[in-house]
Amino acid sequence: MFKSQPPALADVENVLRRFTLPHDDGSVLDSGAISGLNVDDKGNIKFVLSGTQAQLRHLHALRDDMQKELAKLKGTRDVQVILTNRQSSQPQKHQIGQKIELAGVKKIIAVGSGKGGVGKSTTAWALALAMQAMGLNIGLLDADIYGPSLPTLMGISGPVALDENKKIIPAVAQGMKAMSIGLLIPPDKAMIWRGPMVMGAVQQMLRDVAWGELDVLIIDLPPGTGDVQLTLAQQANLSGAVIVSTPQDLALIDARKALKMFEQMHVPVLGMIENMSYFVCPHCGGESHIFSCGGAKKAAEELGCEFLGDIPLLPVIRESADAGNAQNMIDSRAGEYYAPLAKKIIKTLGLLALVKG
Repeated sequence: MFKSQPPALADVENVLRRFTLPHDDGSVLDSGAISGLNVDDKGNIKFVLSGTQAQLRHLHALRDDMQKELAKLKGTRDVQVILTNRQSSQPQKHQIGQKIELAGVKKIIAVGSGKGGVGKSTTAWALALAMQAMGLNIGLLDADIYGPSLPTLMGISGPVALDENKKIIPAVAQGMKAMSIGLLIPPDKAMIWRGPMVMGAVQQMLRDVAWGELDVLIIDLPPGTGDVQLTLAQQANLSGAVIVSTPQDLALIDARKALKMFEQMHVPVLGMIENMSYFVCPHCGGESHIFSCGGAKKAAEELGCEFLGDIPLLPVIRESADAGNAQNMIDSRAGEYYAPLAKKIIKTLGLLALVKG
């Protein structure tokens, strides 16, 4: 069967050069308003359209016009445009008090860490699975723009679609709704974005997604205490935050910073989890404290927050995460460790009455 060839990148660029934004010199392509332009071999066209605060009201209409014109190109299958805000030459007031309200979402919690490599994303996913197994309706938002993990953990891929209200329809996998920048860009695409574009994308994934009715929306934050964390702490109506750390001093130094950041942003810290607490030998069952032991518990006591518990290094956790095998994560020995932690969080959030069984 004859397969239609995707449109040439040059033809896509020629279409985009017909469009301009108010107060920009040249077309959206020449002025830098378009970034991340990609045409895959199936004919899916994806790019980011960014504008200043003064241009934002024009972006939605411009996006619709672009999609219509690009759809006319032979070989086009789908057109996805991500709208973001970029800094203008004029300083803007930062609206710290403004919150993004998500109708139908009872609680929003963030899972953060002071540094990368501590297993934060796997922990966020495992907690979501444990809460769902208890009967709660859970959603997952991957807010790590530069290193999205959710597509792998949940076995999902793009493209996404829009509903009748122009809201992004989240992916549904493992019984949960999920959203990640990894669904909007090719898997091997490097995200070379400045802070304002990153924050705009995060805001869009929070505000412009049709989340529907959820008991808990879990946000997997990127590591550190940068722009994304501050934006979500200020604008998302967070019910609390969970800090993930490994036991060694180097990780705990940064975990303390993450905890202090949430405190300064008046976000309740629900507790700290010590991940990779010790290694369990799959052959003899013996325990080895590779990264020291008890550091997170001690830090939690010093900082006055609850220590939720520890998670050992188990091969089944890595295997389940890499394969996106939710059932294995819940039914295996790993599930025995995550379930009590999830229940403590649910209790603190006041949702214990929703737990079944």
